[in-house]
Amino acid sequence: MSSVEEIQPTGDKMRKAICWISETIQANPEKTRTTVIREAETRFDLSPKECDFLNNKFC
Repeated sequence: MSSVEEIQPTGDKMRKAICWISETIQANPEKTRTTVIREAETRFDLSPKECDFLNNKFC
């Protein structure tokens, strides 16, 4: 049986990552955006291109 990650479209990871970043920044205002974005990149296993997008748009 395949895992859920294999059947999710790639854009779905980005949507989840952006939602998670927003929620985390609101819940933890003491954390910097850069720290939260770095954690999201690892947590959601984002590609280098996706990481660049997040850094360019949100940092």
